Amino acid sequence: VQLQASGGGLVQAGGSLRLSCAASGRTFSRYGMGWFRQAPGEDREFIAAITGNGGRTYYADYVKGRFTISRDNAENMVYLQMNSLKPEDTAVYYCAARSGPFGSSLLSEYDYWGQGTQVTVSS
Repeated sequence: VQLQASGGGLVQAGGSLRLSCAASGRTFSRYGMGWFRQAPGEDREFIAAITGNGGRTYYADYVKGRFTISRDNAENMVYLQMNSLKPEDTAVYYCAARSGPFGSSLLSEYDYWGQGTQVTVSS
């Protein structure tokens, strides 16, 4: 699976962005998908995950109510809608895929990673 993340940019605090992740392959629904982020000098951290059929989603506590993960299996796409952005959301955002249809918050359980897209939130 090859992943291509896009949609990052510069936004003011309180604004919104929608990240997209395009996946290759014909069996996209067999992969659980996740979004992670990494700020300078920090470890990569979990944001959200979604099961292969899109039926269940999982979020880190710090994004609940602000971010929404979704997927379109017909288009091999996964999205991260980010609202009420804060300066501390500034990071490189990565999408990832894991073999098997379940979601996970653990980096080690993901087998494929996109190249990352920069999100910068100004105060």
